[in-house]
Amino acid sequence: MIPRYARPEMTAIWEPATKFRIWYEIEAHACDAQAELGVIPKENAEAVWKAKDVEFDVARIDEIEAVTKHDVIAFLTHLAEHVGSEEARFVHQGMTSSDVLDTCLNVQLTRAADILLTDMDKVLAALKKRAYEHKDTVRVGRSHGIHAEPTTMGLTFARFYAEMDRNKARLQQAREEIATGAISGAVGTFANIDPAVEAHVCKMMGLTPEPISTQVIPRDRHAMFFAVLGVIASSIENIAIEIRHMQRTEVLEGAEFFSMGQKGSSAMPHKKNPVLTENLTGLARLVRMTVIPAMENVALWHERDISHSSVERGIGPDATVTLDFALNRLAGVIDKMLIFPQNMLDNMNKFPGLVMSQRVLLALTQAGVSREDAYAMVQRNALKVWEERLDFRELLLADQEVVAALGTDGINEKFDMGYHTKHVDTIFARVFGE
Repeated sequence: MIPRYARPEMTAIWEPATKFRIWYEIEAHACDAQAELGVIPKENAEAVWKAKDVEFDVARIDEIEAVTKHDVIAFLTHLAEHVGSEEARFVHQGMTSSDVLDTCLNVQLTRAADILLTDMDKVLAALKKRAYEHKDTVRVGRSHGIHAEPTTMGLTFARFYAEMDRNKARLQQAREEIATGAISGAVGTFANIDPAVEAHVCKMMGLTPEPISTQVIPRDRHAMFFAVLGVIASSIENIAIEIRHMQRTEVLEGAEFFSMGQKGSSAMPHKKNPVLTENLTGLARLVRMTVIPAMENVALWHERDISHSSVERGIGPDATVTLDFALNRLAGVIDKMLIFPQNMLDNMNKFPGLVMSQRVLLALTQAGVSREDAYAMVQRNALKVWEERLDFRELLLADQEVVAALGTDGINEKFDMGYHTKHVDTIFARVFGE
């Protein structure tokens, strides 16, 4: 996580001051619940709220931790400095550090998920807008990087929309799964704290109680969360690579917006490089890098160890901050992206008519020619287009076998572009539900 690839709204979630504020709220709500149960005096619980407007001193907490070697104890000591030692003596009653740490982490992850869901709405809106704008803009579809059959630019945007819409549903599920809290005490048995305390704290923090915790919240939840972030990052790269291909000089069917004053190269003034989408490919790698450690965190010793802790201190902010930045960058790229319809047609016609080969093949089989013979008849003409850049339709019209099977009108009819776009509206209705 570096400032270059970070937005303030997301980084604020992971600031030490935010973390300590969440810790404080967890402890204060726990005190309220304990007082309601009669475990601690109500005046002590009320006294804790004297710190509700305090800006906790991160440097002071670090100073205390340098002695205690324990971050939660350092925070509780600092809290007592504000509340008063006597008033704060019931804070953390019956709790263990993981009650605070894990509940806080899940609060942070749910808040991060809410921002990411908003980001995804921006991406979806941009994709939908461009899909409808270019619903009928014909371009060649490619398989293995080779011209295949005609499609439309709108369908390209629509398939990315559908992919991101699935990702949004996955993230919503991951958010729900991670939004649990645990205030269950040492090894999770509630021996020293009533389950009602957990229920109250979770309600106040926007979480649901973890059905069964040990001394930690089970890490399969976190593994799922980061795995979803990794899938979203891969979808970002999927879109980015398509745009990068379109911007190649010899393709130039689309391009990133090039702003006034922008420079593409320190050496070559003519350059317009796809730097934003190349950056997105790199950022996707960073997000995916967090997935395997999150999965390795699932296996902890017995009721708890802290092998996961150092990992999550890194991957929590790194994955969410990076993905937040990437989604916003992607939305901007799509929204401002330049599209060149004429270049799409020019590219498709570099090998004139060749993209209609399958339709001719099917017509021959329907006319009574065996598939093997039909394939040979089409391919021998198609190869001449590849090798000599001749016109496929003219070659077919000069091939007596093909003419005998289909007739001149039958051949010409197979080169209608509308044949390939006749179901675009059906696909759009499936994707957008409109």
